[in-house]
Amino acid sequence: MPTFQPLTDLEKDALAELSNNAMARAATSLRQMVGSEVLLSVPRVDIISKKDAGETIRAAASHSLVAIRQDFTGPFSGRALLIFPEANSLQLVRVVVGREMPLEDVGTLEDEALAETGNIILNSWIATLANLLRQSLKISLPVVLRGNSDAMLKGADAQQLVLFLHINFEISTKEIKGYVALLMDLTSVEELRALISKLIADLR
Repeated sequence: MPTFQPLTDLEKDALAELSNNAMARAATSLRQMVGSEVLLSVPRVDIISKKDAGETIRAAASHSLVAIRQDFTGPFSGRALLIFPEANSLQLVRVVVGREMPLEDVGTLEDEALAETGNIILNSWIATLANLLRQSLKISLPVVLRGNSDAMLKGADAQQLVLFLHINFEISTKEIKGYVALLMDLTSVEELRALISKLIADLR
C-alpha cells in the first residue's frame, strides 16, 4: 500500500481558503437567523488520528458537548460537525426561536431547533465547498449528539488518520461560541487532493 503523502503547504492553504469562503457563506445564514454578527477564526487543516481529533474537540470545552452531525458522500466523503458546549446550546435555541418563548417550551423544541440550525449551517458550508470544487455531494439529515468527544466520533477507529479541518466561530453580543469540524478518511483526502490540484492548475 502506498505511503500517504502529507498535504503540501499550497494544498493546505487552498483547502483552508476554500473552507473559509464556504464558512463565510454559512455564517451569513447564521447571522440572518440570530440577528448578530458572526466572527470566524482562521481555518485549521491537519492530518491527525481520530484519537487526536477527539482530544482537540475535548479541549474546546471542559464540559459536555452538543453537536449536530451530517455525513456527506460523493467524489469525496466525510462527516461534518457543528459543535457547542452544552451550556451554549439552549442559549442558541432561545436566540433562534425567540426570547419571548417560555423556557419550558424552548426545552421541548431544543433538538428540533438545533437540528434545523445545524442543517442550515452545515449544508451551506459543505455545499459551497463542493460547488467551489465544481462537484456535488449528497448530504444526510442532521443528527443531534450529546456527550463527550467520543460520542462525536462514535464508531471510528481511534488510530485511523483523518483530515481534520475546523473553524471557530462566535456570535457577537450573544456569548455563544462553537466551531465546525470536517473529518475525512485518507481515501477521500486523496480524492480531494486531486480536485484541489485541478482547481489550482485551472487558476494558473
